[in-house]
Amino acid sequence: MPEAVHDPKYHRSTYAVWELTLRCNLGCIHCGSRAGDSRSNELSLAEALDLVAQLAEVGVREVSLIGGEAFLRSDWLEVAREIRRQGMRLTMTTGGFGLGPKLAAEMADVGFSRVSVSIDGLKETHDYLRGRPGSWDWCFRALKALQEVGIEASTNTQLNRLTAPELPLLYEAIREAGVLVWQVQNTVPMGNAADRPEILFQPKDLLDVHPLLHYIMQRGLDEGLRMAPGNNIGYFGPYERRFRLRRNTPNPGTAFWVGDPGGVLSLGIESDGTIKADPSLPTDDYAGGNIREKSLREILYESDRLTFNDDGGVDHLWGFCKTCEFAEVCRGGETWTSHVFFDRRGNNPLCHHRSLFHAAQGLQEKVQLAERAAGIPFDNGVFDISVRPAHEKLGEPFSIDQVSWPDAWLTADPELPQKLLAERDLTIEVWRKTRLPEQGRATENHL
Repeated sequence: MPEAVHDPKYHRSTYAVWELTLRCNLGCIHCGSRAGDSRSNELSLAEALDLVAQLAEVGVREVSLIGGEAFLRSDWLEVAREIRRQGMRLTMTTGGFGLGPKLAAEMADVGFSRVSVSIDGLKETHDYLRGRPGSWDWCFRALKALQEVGIEASTNTQLNRLTAPELPLLYEAIREAGVLVWQVQNTVPMGNAADRPEILFQPKDLLDVHPLLHYIMQRGLDEGLRMAPGNNIGYFGPYERRFRLRRNTPNPGTAFWVGDPGGVLSLGIESDGTIKADPSLPTDDYAGGNIREKSLREILYESDRLTFNDDGGVDHLWGFCKTCEFAEVCRGGETWTSHVFFDRRGNNPLCHHRSLFHAAQGLQEKVQLAERAAGIPFDNGVFDISVRPAHEKLGEPFSIDQVSWPDAWLTADPELPQKLLAERDLTIEVWRKTRLPEQGRATENHL
């Protein structure tokens, strides 16, 4: 472990995501934490306030409250006030159900800087995924209520085989609602989503997903809605620079993926005081300790489960990622995604370069559930991965041909879908001509 981590002036993490309660008023079929009821041993108010002080002491600069649904905890605003009193930026991610003008005004009074409302597809799809009729309408009520009290309101969307065909129409709905930032992230098989593998992307789907995302992202730059791809999207395909670069911000970031930031720049807190390197990581494998047993500083600086990203090494890589030309920089993509597919980190199937590499050889990879999840918060099953012929149909694949487009987009450019398909095919051809000879690798199953 580098000596610097023992220096009290060295701040490991700058961003904390805090599950304030596991209680939730939705029943999302893709919920990684299987939220619903409160945990039996959630932190008391006194313990939560003490943790706020510890977060400030170790150098955390922003705390984002999540759930479940954070505002279902009765004393949540007291915790929020203390976060602001300690000088940290305060943000939140919410399902939006029940967030009206009164609650928004209370949040503004406390000092929330930004609130992200989760919107997954159009109304029918969203309400299905979120497990509650009317939840889509509540999202837009929440956005309006937040905007009216001066809180920056953004949105976030899970990308999967149900939501991807609706992205252009969803873009229009979000833009018309006055949203300026829209984060998107691939659904992965954790928690409830582990029980629904049919909604997940297969690696080949990324060949169509990424040209669509890139087009929408570019359109948004012209129309004032910035799409922000999450940490499990991209990886060294033709759009990597565009996906990673953060425009119009004080810190635009590196224009390519440089390894998982879990435990280095971020940390996750469960409502019982469990500390993880990232809020989404499986608890059993990545819990570094509990603040009821050790101080936050001790957990951050001493636990192997919080410091696994410190050395920047590649010994954990396996399968395709171990052989990849970008291995030493990428380091297997996001830990969360690889672990919840295979119950170990270091081999990420949702990688654009990887999908292109196989497509250039007339192949595709298939992930298939081999072992079901146990049914507890933040759990995962285990998937097998194999290489198949590109023409083999794997379930109900996503294709640009399935996308529903706003009429105005097609009026302005009737050939838009065909152009994106041609862009996809051209990229595969470029990979065939430039990557395969350079790699010198024969067609094989890189497992």
